[in-house]
Parts: sequence; C-alpha cells; structure tokens
Amino acid sequence: MMETVATICFVMLGIAALLFLVRLLRGPSLADRLVALESITLMVVIGIGVYTAALGGGYFLNVLVTAAIVGFVAALTVSRFIERRGAR
Repeated sequence: MMETVATICFVMLGIAALLFLVRLLRGPSLADRLVALESITLMVVIGIGVYTAALGGGYFLNVLVTAAIVGFVAALTVSRFIERRGAR
C-alpha cells in the first residue's frame, strides 16, 4: 500500500516540477524565475521526505534538512540581488 502511495506522490511531484520548470524557462521576470526555482527545490525536498517515509525510517532526514536550508539561503541571496539591482 505504501509503495502505491509513494508512486502516486512521486508522479504528482514530477508533474509539478515540470510545470515549475516551464515557468522557470518562460518566466517574464527574474522574480518569477526565482519563485519557480524555489518551488522546484521544494519539490525535491518533499520528494526526499516521501522517499524517507516510504522506507519507513529516518535515514535521509539530515539530507532533507540540509537541502531545505540550502534552498532557503539560495532564495534569500538571489532575492537580495534582485532587490539591490532594482525591479526591471
């Protein structure tokens, strides 16, 4: 049962990541691209969480937390760059 749920979650996360990738490539502004990239990072973090839950242990929780922190710091850095550069 858990394998079926995990498979459905991975398919839905993959579809969401592809849609965010389209926004990343077509986004009219740099802020749109930043939000899309942050959302893709979130899909990866959620995917790691689903994989960890499917295994039934906390094997990849350190990786999950590290990926979330790196994605957050990257988003902050790019948003400060956008702020200093000015809205275009």
